[in-house]
Amino acid sequence: MVAVSEPPQPSYDELAARNAALEVERADLTARVARLEAVVAELTAQLKQNSKNSSRPPSSDSPFAKPAPKSLRGKSGRPAGGQPGHPGTTLRQIACPTRSVRHEPVACEGCGGDITDAPIVRVERRQVFDIPQPAVEVTEHEIRSRRCACGQVTAGCAPAGVDAPACYGPHIAAICSYLYAGQFLSKNRTADALSELFGVPISGGTVAAFVKRHAADVRASGVIEAIKAGLREASVVHFDETGFRVQARLQWVHCASTGKWSLLTVHAKRGTTAMDNAGILPRFRGIAVHDAWAPYDTYTLAKHALCGAHILRELAWAIEQCPAAGQWCWATQARDALLDLKRLAGDAQAAGHIRVDPVRKAELVHRLHSAALIGARSPGTGKGKDKERALARRLRDRQRDYLRFLDDGFAVPFDNNAAEREIRMLKLRQKVSGSMRTLAGAQNFCDIRSYLATAVKHAIRFIDALTMLAEHRPWLPAHT
Repeated sequence: MVAVSEPPQPSYDELAARNAALEVERADLTARVARLEAVVAELTAQLKQNSKNSSRPPSSDSPFAKPAPKSLRGKSGRPAGGQPGHPGTTLRQIACPTRSVRHEPVACEGCGGDITDAPIVRVERRQVFDIPQPAVEVTEHEIRSRRCACGQVTAGCAPAGVDAPACYGPHIAAICSYLYAGQFLSKNRTADALSELFGVPISGGTVAAFVKRHAADVRASGVIEAIKAGLREASVVHFDETGFRVQARLQWVHCASTGKWSLLTVHAKRGTTAMDNAGILPRFRGIAVHDAWAPYDTYTLAKHALCGAHILRELAWAIEQCPAAGQWCWATQARDALLDLKRLAGDAQAAGHIRVDPVRKAELVHRLHSAALIGARSPGTGKGKDKERALARRLRDRQRDYLRFLDDGFAVPFDNNAAEREIRMLKLRQKVSGSMRTLAGAQNFCDIRSYLATAVKHAIRFIDALTMLAEHRPWLPAHT
Protein backbone atom coordinates (compact mmCIF):
# COMPACT_ATOMS: atom_id res chain seq x y z
CA MET A 1 0.00 0.00 0.00
CA VAL A 2 1.43 3.34 -1.11
CA ALA A 3 1.29 6.16 1.39
CA VAL A 4 -0.24 9.45 0.13
CA SER A 5 1.43 12.54 1.43
CA GLU A 6 -0.82 15.37 2.58
CA PRO A 7 -0.36 18.83 1.00
CA PRO A 8 1.61 21.18 3.15
CA GLN A 9 -0.48 23.44 5.37
CA PRO A 10 -0.15 27.18 4.64
CA SER A 11 1.67 29.14 7.20
CA TYR A 12 0.10 31.85 9.30
CA ASP A 13 1.74 34.55 7.21
CA GLU A 14 0.33 33.01 3.99
CA LEU A 15 -3.18 32.85 5.47
CA ALA A 16 -2.90 36.43 6.63
CA ALA A 17 -1.80 37.54 3.14
CA ARG A 18 -4.68 35.68 1.51
CA ASN A 19 -7.14 37.21 3.97
CA ALA A 20 -5.78 40.68 3.29
CA ALA A 21 -6.14 40.11 -0.48
CA LEU A 22 -9.73 38.94 0.01
CA GLU A 23 -10.46 42.02 2.14
CA VAL A 24 -9.11 44.26 -0.64
CA GLU A 25 -11.19 42.39 -3.22
CA ARG A 26 -14.29 42.64 -1.01
CA ALA A 27 -13.76 46.37 -0.55
CA ASP A 28 -13.32 46.78 -4.29
CA LEU A 29 -16.53 44.81 -4.96
CA THR A 30 -18.38 46.84 -2.35
CA ALA A 31 -17.26 50.09 -3.97
CA ARG A 32 -18.19 48.77 -7.40
CA VAL A 33 -21.64 47.75 -6.17
CA ALA A 34 -22.10 51.20 -4.62
CA ARG A 35 -21.16 52.86 -7.91
CA LEU A 36 -23.53 50.63 -9.85
CA GLU A 37 -26.33 51.31 -7.37
CA ALA A 38 -25.75 55.04 -7.83
CA VAL A 39 -25.91 54.61 -11.62
CA VAL A 40 -29.13 52.59 -11.30
CA ALA A 41 -30.61 55.22 -8.99
CA GLU A 42 -29.67 57.98 -11.46
CA LEU A 43 -31.15 56.11 -14.44
CA THR A 44 -34.27 55.27 -12.46
CA ALA A 45 -34.67 58.94 -11.54
CA GLN A 46 -34.32 59.89 -15.22
CA LEU A 47 -36.95 57.34 -16.21
CA LYS A 48 -39.31 58.78 -13.61
CA GLN A 49 -38.95 62.28 -15.03
CA ASN A 50 -41.89 63.50 -17.10
CA SER A 51 -43.67 66.70 -17.99
CA LYS A 52 -45.23 66.89 -14.51
CA ASN A 53 -42.01 66.92 -12.48
CA SER A 54 -39.40 68.43 -14.81
CA SER A 55 -38.94 70.84 -17.70
CA ARG A 56 -39.50 68.10 -20.24
CA PRO A 57 -42.33 68.90 -22.70
CA PRO A 58 -45.52 66.79 -22.67
CA SER A 59 -44.64 65.53 -26.15
CA SER A 60 -41.68 63.65 -24.64
CA ASP A 61 -43.90 61.57 -22.34
CA SER A 62 -44.24 57.93 -23.34
CA PRO A 63 -47.69 57.27 -24.86
CA PHE A 64 -47.75 53.96 -22.96
CA ALA A 65 -46.81 55.41 -19.58
CA LYS A 66 -48.49 58.78 -19.34
CA PRO A 67 -48.06 60.25 -15.84
CA ALA A 68 -51.14 60.45 -13.67
CA PRO A 69 -52.56 63.98 -13.43
CA LYS A 70 -50.94 65.93 -10.59
CA SER A 71 -52.47 69.36 -10.83
CA LEU A 72 -50.97 71.86 -8.39
CA ARG A 73 -53.90 74.23 -8.68
CA GLY A 74 -56.10 72.42 -6.15
CA LYS A 75 -59.87 72.54 -6.00
CA SER A 76 -61.46 75.95 -6.38
CA GLY A 77 -64.86 74.91 -5.03
CA ARG A 78 -66.57 76.10 -8.21
CA PRO A 79 -68.59 73.77 -10.44
CA ALA A 80 -67.13 72.53 -13.70
CA GLY A 81 -67.91 74.36 -16.94
CA GLY A 82 -68.48 78.02 -17.73
CA GLN A 83 -68.51 80.36 -14.75
CA PRO A 84 -70.98 83.21 -14.09
CA GLY A 85 -70.24 86.10 -16.41
CA HIS A 86 -68.68 83.90 -19.09
CA PRO A 87 -70.08 85.08 -22.47
CA GLY A 88 -70.39 81.60 -23.98
CA THR A 89 -70.93 80.72 -27.64
CA THR A 90 -74.51 79.47 -27.66
CA LEU A 91 -76.16 79.42 -31.10
CA ARG A 92 -79.05 81.89 -31.03
CA GLN A 93 -81.74 82.87 -33.51
CA ILE A 94 -81.30 86.03 -35.56
CA ALA A 95 -83.94 88.62 -36.44
CA CYS A 96 -83.48 88.54 -40.22
CA PRO A 97 -82.79 85.04 -41.59
CA THR A 98 -81.49 84.59 -45.13
CA ARG A 99 -84.70 82.85 -46.21
CA SER A 100 -87.85 81.55 -44.60
CA VAL A 101 -89.65 78.27 -45.35
CA ARG A 102 -93.25 77.71 -44.21
CA HIS A 103 -94.53 74.29 -43.16
CA GLU A 104 -98.35 74.21 -43.23
CA PRO A 105 -100.58 71.42 -41.91
CA VAL A 106 -102.83 69.91 -44.59
CA ALA A 107 -105.46 67.99 -42.63
CA CYS A 108 -106.81 68.14 -39.07
CA GLU A 109 -105.29 65.53 -36.79
CA GLY A 110 -108.65 65.29 -34.98
CA CYS A 111 -111.33 64.95 -37.65
CA GLY A 112 -109.26 64.83 -40.80
CA GLY A 113 -110.91 67.95 -42.27
CA ASP A 114 -109.25 70.45 -44.59
CA ILE A 115 -107.61 73.28 -42.59
CA THR A 116 -105.86 75.09 -45.43
CA ASP A 117 -107.74 78.32 -44.78
CA ALA A 118 -108.18 77.85 -41.01
CA PRO A 119 -106.97 80.68 -38.72
CA ILE A 120 -103.31 80.60 -37.56
CA VAL A 121 -103.14 80.31 -33.76
CA ARG A 122 -99.42 79.80 -33.21
CA VAL A 123 -96.15 80.05 -35.17
CA GLU A 124 -93.06 78.22 -33.92
CA ARG A 125 -89.80 79.37 -35.45
CA ARG A 126 -86.73 77.14 -35.81
CA GLN A 127 -83.58 78.35 -37.55
CA VAL A 128 -80.94 76.16 -39.19
CA PHE A 129 -77.46 77.63 -39.60
CA ASP A 130 -75.53 76.12 -42.48
CA ILE A 131 -72.96 77.00 -45.12
CA PRO A 132 -74.08 77.06 -48.76
CA GLN A 133 -72.22 74.98 -51.29
CA PRO A 134 -69.15 77.10 -52.12
CA ALA A 135 -68.58 78.05 -55.73
CA VAL A 136 -65.57 79.64 -57.37
CA GLU A 137 -66.19 82.95 -59.09
CA VAL A 138 -64.20 83.56 -62.27
CA THR A 139 -63.67 87.18 -63.24
CA GLU A 140 -62.34 87.91 -66.71
CA HIS A 141 -60.23 91.01 -67.20
CA GLU A 142 -60.05 92.30 -70.77
CA ILE A 143 -56.90 94.33 -71.30
CA ARG A 144 -57.90 96.40 -74.27
CA SER A 145 -55.52 98.28 -76.52
CA ARG A 146 -56.52 101.27 -78.61
CA ARG A 147 -54.77 102.91 -81.52
CA CYS A 148 -54.54 106.68 -81.44
CA ALA A 149 -54.90 108.81 -84.57
CA CYS A 150 -51.16 109.41 -84.27
CA GLY A 151 -50.60 105.69 -84.69
CA GLN A 152 -49.56 104.92 -81.11
CA VAL A 153 -51.18 101.81 -79.56
CA THR A 154 -51.91 102.11 -75.81
CA ALA A 155 -53.01 99.19 -73.63
CA GLY A 156 -55.10 99.32 -70.48
CA CYS A 157 -53.57 98.52 -67.09
CA ALA A 158 -54.49 95.28 -65.35
CA PRO A 159 -55.15 95.35 -61.58
CA ALA A 160 -52.38 94.24 -59.23
CA GLY A 161 -52.11 90.47 -59.14
CA VAL A 162 -53.72 89.94 -62.53
CA ASP A 163 -50.48 89.04 -64.28
CA ALA A 164 -51.21 85.79 -66.18
CA PRO A 165 -53.82 84.39 -68.56
CA ALA A 166 -55.20 82.35 -65.64
CA CYS A 167 -54.28 83.09 -62.04
CA TYR A 168 -55.59 82.64 -58.53
CA GLY A 169 -57.23 85.50 -56.67
CA PRO A 170 -56.33 86.87 -53.23
CA HIS A 171 -59.02 84.93 -51.35
CA ILE A 172 -57.70 81.58 -52.59
CA ALA A 173 -54.16 82.65 -51.70
CA ALA A 174 -55.32 83.76 -48.24
CA ILE A 175 -57.12 80.46 -47.60
CA CYS A 176 -53.98 78.54 -48.62
CA SER A 177 -51.85 80.41 -46.08
CA TYR A 178 -54.62 80.13 -43.50
CA LEU A 179 -54.75 76.34 -43.75
CA TYR A 180 -50.96 76.04 -43.88
CA ALA A 181 -49.81 78.55 -41.25
CA GLY A 182 -53.05 78.94 -39.29
CA GLN A 183 -54.27 75.34 -39.10
CA PHE A 184 -50.95 73.54 -39.71
CA LEU A 185 -51.85 71.48 -42.75
CA SER A 186 -49.00 70.41 -44.99
CA LYS A 187 -48.72 71.97 -48.43
CA ASN A 188 -50.14 68.93 -50.20
CA ARG A 189 -53.01 68.55 -47.73
CA THR A 190 -53.77 72.24 -48.13
CA ALA A 191 -53.99 71.75 -51.88
CA ASP A 192 -56.26 68.72 -51.39
CA ALA A 193 -58.54 70.70 -49.07
CA LEU A 194 -58.90 73.55 -51.61
CA SER A 195 -59.66 71.06 -54.35
CA GLU A 196 -62.31 69.18 -52.36
CA LEU A 197 -63.97 72.16 -50.69
CA PHE A 198 -64.04 74.59 -53.60
CA GLY A 199 -63.32 72.52 -56.70
CA VAL A 200 -60.15 74.49 -57.35
CA PRO A 201 -57.32 72.56 -59.03
CA ILE A 202 -54.18 73.55 -57.15
CA SER A 203 -50.83 71.93 -56.43
CA GLY A 204 -48.65 71.78 -53.35
CA GLY A 205 -46.06 73.81 -55.22
CA THR A 206 -48.56 76.63 -55.71
CA VAL A 207 -49.34 76.60 -52.00
CA ALA A 208 -45.61 76.83 -51.29
CA ALA A 209 -45.34 79.79 -53.67
CA PHE A 210 -48.21 81.59 -51.88
CA VAL A 211 -46.60 81.03 -48.48
CA LYS A 212 -43.20 82.23 -49.72
CA ARG A 213 -44.73 85.34 -51.27
CA HIS A 214 -46.80 86.16 -48.19
CA ALA A 215 -43.79 85.76 -45.89
CA ALA A 216 -41.75 88.05 -48.14
CA ASP A 217 -44.57 90.62 -48.08
CA VAL A 218 -44.70 90.44 -44.28
CA ARG A 219 -40.99 91.22 -44.06
CA ALA A 220 -41.08 93.90 -46.76
CA SER A 221 -44.06 95.68 -45.18
CA GLY A 222 -42.20 96.32 -41.94
CA VAL A 223 -44.53 94.23 -39.76
CA ILE A 224 -41.71 92.19 -38.23
CA GLU A 225 -39.72 95.31 -37.37
CA ALA A 226 -42.85 96.89 -35.88
CA ILE A 227 -43.35 93.78 -33.72
CA LYS A 228 -39.74 93.91 -32.57
CA ALA A 229 -40.06 97.60 -31.70
CA GLY A 230 -43.24 96.90 -29.72
CA LEU A 231 -41.54 94.13 -27.79
CA ARG A 232 -38.47 96.22 -26.98
CA GLU A 233 -40.68 99.00 -25.62
CA ALA A 234 -42.85 96.67 -23.50
CA SER A 235 -42.47 96.61 -19.73
CA VAL A 236 -42.83 92.81 -19.43
CA VAL A 237 -41.97 90.27 -22.17
CA HIS A 238 -42.14 86.47 -22.05
CA PHE A 239 -39.34 84.44 -23.65
CA ASP A 240 -39.03 80.76 -24.48
CA GLU A 241 -37.38 78.41 -26.98
CA THR A 242 -37.98 74.92 -28.31
CA GLY A 243 -36.43 72.43 -30.68
CA PHE A 244 -37.81 72.27 -34.22
CA ARG A 245 -36.92 69.68 -36.85
CA VAL A 246 -35.71 71.23 -40.11
CA GLN A 247 -33.98 69.23 -42.86
CA ALA A 248 -33.94 66.25 -40.48
CA ARG A 249 -31.77 68.28 -38.08
CA LEU A 250 -32.57 70.01 -34.81
CA GLN A 251 -33.02 73.76 -35.10
CA TRP A 252 -34.36 76.14 -32.47
CA VAL A 253 -37.40 78.40 -32.50
CA HIS A 254 -37.24 81.37 -30.12
CA CYS A 255 -40.33 83.23 -28.98
CA ALA A 256 -40.95 86.66 -27.48
CA SER A 257 -44.51 87.47 -26.46
CA THR A 258 -46.68 90.05 -24.71
CA GLY A 259 -50.41 90.71 -24.67
CA LYS A 260 -50.06 92.67 -27.95
CA TRP A 261 -46.97 91.30 -29.73
CA SER A 262 -45.68 87.91 -30.82
CA LEU A 263 -42.35 87.14 -32.48
CA LEU A 264 -41.07 83.74 -33.61
CA THR A 265 -37.61 83.25 -35.06
CA VAL A 266 -35.72 80.10 -36.07
CA HIS A 267 -31.98 79.56 -35.75
CA ALA A 268 -29.46 76.74 -35.80
CA LYS A 269 -28.29 77.72 -32.30
CA ARG A 270 -30.18 77.68 -29.02
CA GLY A 271 -28.16 80.16 -26.97
CA THR A 272 -27.17 83.80 -27.08
CA THR A 273 -26.24 83.75 -30.77
CA ALA A 274 -29.86 83.03 -31.67
CA MET A 275 -31.17 85.47 -29.06
CA ASP A 276 -28.95 88.22 -30.41
CA ASN A 277 -30.17 87.43 -33.91
CA ALA A 278 -33.81 87.80 -32.80
CA GLY A 279 -32.93 91.34 -31.73
CA ILE A 280 -35.07 91.75 -28.58
CA LEU A 281 -33.06 90.82 -25.48
CA PRO A 282 -29.84 92.72 -26.31
CA ARG A 283 -31.76 96.03 -26.17
CA PHE A 284 -34.55 95.13 -23.78
CA ARG A 285 -34.74 97.08 -20.49
CA GLY A 286 -37.98 95.76 -19.03
CA ILE A 287 -38.71 92.54 -17.13
CA ALA A 288 -37.91 89.34 -19.01
CA VAL A 289 -40.00 86.34 -17.92
CA HIS A 290 -38.39 82.98 -18.71
CA ASP A 291 -37.26 79.68 -17.25
CA ALA A 292 -33.97 79.18 -15.43
CA TRP A 293 -31.90 78.46 -18.53
CA ALA A 294 -28.59 80.27 -17.99
CA PRO A 295 -28.14 82.16 -21.33
CA TYR A 296 -31.11 84.43 -20.52
CA ASP A 297 -29.24 85.79 -17.51
CA THR A 298 -26.39 87.11 -19.66
CA TYR A 299 -28.63 90.03 -20.72
CA THR A 300 -28.03 92.43 -17.86
CA LEU A 301 -29.96 95.44 -19.16
CA ALA A 302 -33.21 93.67 -18.28
CA LYS A 303 -34.60 92.54 -14.96
CA HIS A 304 -35.46 88.85 -14.82
CA ALA A 305 -38.52 86.98 -13.55
CA LEU A 306 -38.28 83.20 -13.34
CA CYS A 307 -41.26 81.00 -14.18
CA GLY A 308 -43.11 79.68 -11.14
CA ALA A 309 -44.64 76.77 -13.03
CA HIS A 310 -41.16 75.45 -13.88
CA ILE A 311 -39.94 75.56 -10.27
CA LEU A 312 -43.13 73.82 -9.10
CA ARG A 313 -42.44 70.95 -11.47
CA GLU A 314 -38.86 70.74 -10.26
CA LEU A 315 -40.06 70.74 -6.64
CA ALA A 316 -42.48 67.92 -7.52
CA TRP A 317 -39.47 65.90 -8.66
CA ALA A 318 -37.59 66.70 -5.44
CA ILE A 319 -40.60 65.61 -3.36
CA GLU A 320 -40.59 62.27 -5.15
CA GLN A 321 -37.00 61.76 -3.99
CA CYS A 322 -38.02 61.87 -0.32
CA PRO A 323 -37.09 58.53 1.29
CA ALA A 324 -40.40 57.92 3.08
CA ALA A 325 -43.96 59.03 2.50
CA GLY A 326 -45.23 61.42 5.15
CA GLN A 327 -41.73 62.46 6.19
CA TRP A 328 -41.04 66.21 6.29
CA CYS A 329 -39.35 67.38 3.11
CA TRP A 330 -37.91 70.79 2.39
CA ALA A 331 -39.31 70.67 -1.16
CA THR A 332 -42.84 70.10 0.14
CA GLN A 333 -42.61 73.16 2.39
CA ALA A 334 -41.17 75.23 -0.48
CA ARG A 335 -43.90 74.11 -2.86
CA ASP A 336 -46.71 74.82 -0.39
CA ALA A 337 -45.29 78.25 0.46
CA LEU A 338 -44.96 79.14 -3.22
CA LEU A 339 -48.53 78.03 -3.96
CA ASP A 340 -49.82 80.03 -0.98
CA LEU A 341 -47.98 83.11 -2.28
CA LYS A 342 -49.50 82.59 -5.71
CA ARG A 343 -52.95 82.31 -4.12
CA LEU A 344 -52.27 85.42 -2.02
CA ALA A 345 -51.46 87.44 -5.15
CA GLY A 346 -54.48 86.08 -7.02
CA ASP A 347 -56.88 86.92 -4.18
CA ALA A 348 -55.48 90.43 -3.84
CA GLN A 349 -55.77 91.05 -7.57
CA ALA A 350 -59.34 89.68 -7.66
CA ALA A 351 -60.28 92.02 -4.82
CA GLY A 352 -58.98 95.02 -6.76
CA HIS A 353 -55.93 95.63 -4.56
CA ILE A 354 -52.58 96.73 -5.98
CA ARG A 355 -50.46 94.83 -3.41
CA VAL A 356 -50.65 91.78 -1.19
CA ASP A 357 -50.99 91.71 2.60
CA PRO A 358 -47.41 92.48 3.76
CA VAL A 359 -47.67 90.47 7.00
CA ARG A 360 -48.90 87.32 5.30
CA LYS A 361 -46.36 87.81 2.52
CA ALA A 362 -43.47 88.06 4.99
CA GLU A 363 -44.61 84.88 6.75
CA LEU A 364 -44.83 82.84 3.54
CA VAL A 365 -41.57 84.21 2.13
CA HIS A 366 -39.83 83.22 5.37
CA ARG A 367 -41.19 79.67 5.04
CA LEU A 368 -40.02 79.49 1.45
CA HIS A 369 -36.55 80.83 2.25
CA SER A 370 -36.11 78.55 5.25
CA ALA A 371 -36.99 75.50 3.15
CA ALA A 372 -34.47 76.50 0.48
CA LEU A 373 -31.75 76.98 3.12
CA ILE A 374 -32.35 73.50 4.53
CA GLY A 375 -32.51 71.95 1.05
CA ALA A 376 -29.20 73.55 0.07
CA ARG A 377 -27.52 71.78 3.02
CA SER A 378 -29.32 68.45 2.70
CA PRO A 379 -26.97 65.46 3.12
CA GLY A 380 -26.44 62.66 0.65
CA THR A 381 -24.34 61.76 -2.37
CA GLY A 382 -25.02 61.06 -6.02
CA LYS A 383 -26.17 63.10 -8.99
CA GLY A 384 -29.74 63.13 -7.72
CA LYS A 385 -28.77 64.78 -4.43
CA ASP A 386 -26.46 67.18 -6.26
CA LYS A 387 -29.36 68.20 -8.50
CA GLU A 388 -31.64 68.59 -5.49
CA ARG A 389 -29.17 70.83 -3.66
CA ALA A 390 -28.60 72.88 -6.83
CA LEU A 391 -32.37 73.39 -7.09
CA ALA A 392 -32.52 74.59 -3.47
CA ARG A 393 -29.58 76.95 -3.98
CA ARG A 394 -31.21 78.46 -7.06
CA LEU A 395 -34.46 78.96 -5.15
CA ARG A 396 -32.47 80.58 -2.32
CA ASP A 397 -30.23 82.79 -4.44
CA ARG A 398 -32.86 83.88 -6.97
CA GLN A 399 -35.79 84.27 -4.65
CA ARG A 400 -36.34 87.85 -5.82
CA ASP A 401 -36.66 86.74 -9.44
CA TYR A 402 -39.08 83.95 -8.53
CA LEU A 403 -41.28 86.31 -6.51
CA ARG A 404 -41.62 89.25 -8.91
CA PHE A 405 -45.28 88.28 -9.38
CA LEU A 406 -45.82 89.77 -5.88
CA ASP A 407 -44.66 93.26 -6.92
CA ASP A 408 -47.13 96.11 -6.60
CA GLY A 409 -49.54 96.27 -9.52
CA PHE A 410 -49.14 92.57 -10.40
CA ALA A 411 -47.64 93.38 -13.80
CA VAL A 412 -45.55 90.19 -13.78
CA PRO A 413 -47.46 86.89 -13.98
CA PHE A 414 -46.58 83.84 -11.90
CA ASP A 415 -45.67 81.69 -14.91
CA ASN A 416 -44.36 81.90 -18.45
CA ASN A 417 -47.51 80.55 -20.10
CA ALA A 418 -47.74 83.45 -22.56
CA ALA A 419 -44.56 82.32 -24.33
CA GLU A 420 -45.25 78.62 -23.90
CA ARG A 421 -48.61 78.97 -25.65
CA GLU A 422 -46.86 80.48 -28.67
CA ILE A 423 -44.25 77.71 -28.66
CA ARG A 424 -46.92 75.03 -28.32
CA MET A 425 -48.26 75.98 -31.76
CA LEU A 426 -44.91 75.02 -33.29
CA LYS A 427 -45.02 71.65 -31.56
CA LEU A 428 -48.57 71.15 -32.76
CA ARG A 429 -47.57 71.99 -36.33
CA GLN A 430 -44.73 69.47 -36.15
CA LYS A 431 -47.05 66.81 -34.76
CA VAL A 432 -49.69 67.40 -37.46
CA SER A 433 -47.50 67.84 -40.54
CA GLY A 434 -43.99 66.77 -39.59
CA SER A 435 -40.72 68.64 -39.91
CA MET A 436 -39.85 71.45 -42.31
CA ARG A 437 -37.74 70.76 -45.38
CA THR A 438 -35.67 73.94 -45.47
CA LEU A 439 -34.52 76.57 -43.00
CA ALA A 440 -35.93 79.28 -45.29
CA GLY A 441 -39.31 77.54 -45.23
CA ALA A 442 -39.21 77.37 -41.42
CA GLN A 443 -38.45 81.10 -41.23
CA ASN A 444 -41.32 81.84 -43.63
CA PHE A 445 -43.64 79.87 -41.38
CA CYS A 446 -42.40 81.73 -38.28
CA ASP A 447 -42.80 85.14 -39.94
CA ILE A 448 -46.39 84.41 -40.97
CA ARG A 449 -47.17 83.03 -37.49
CA SER A 450 -45.70 86.19 -35.93
CA TYR A 451 -47.90 88.31 -38.20
CA LEU A 452 -51.05 86.28 -37.45
CA ALA A 453 -50.51 85.95 -33.70
CA THR A 454 -49.95 89.69 -33.38
CA ALA A 455 -52.99 90.46 -35.55
CA VAL A 456 -55.24 88.31 -33.35
CA LYS A 457 -54.01 90.19 -30.28
CA HIS A 458 -55.20 93.36 -32.01
CA ALA A 459 -58.67 91.85 -32.70
CA ILE A 460 -57.91 91.07 -36.36
CA ARG A 461 -59.01 87.61 -37.52
CA PHE A 462 -56.52 85.28 -39.18
CA ILE A 463 -58.39 85.15 -42.48
CA ASP A 464 -58.88 88.93 -42.58
CA ALA A 465 -55.18 89.58 -41.93
CA LEU A 466 -54.19 87.07 -44.62
CA THR A 467 -56.67 88.49 -47.15
CA MET A 468 -55.19 91.95 -46.67
CA LEU A 469 -51.74 90.44 -47.09
CA ALA A 470 -52.78 88.64 -50.31
CA GLU A 471 -54.18 91.93 -51.63
CA HIS A 472 -50.78 93.58 -51.12
CA ARG A 473 -52.04 95.78 -48.30
CA PRO A 474 -50.82 93.96 -45.18
CA TRP A 475 -52.17 94.86 -41.80
CA LEU A 476 -49.74 97.02 -39.85
CA PRO A 477 -49.90 97.33 -36.05
CA ALA A 478 -50.09 100.79 -34.58
CA HIS A 479 -47.85 101.64 -31.62
CA THR A 480 -49.57 103.19 -28.65
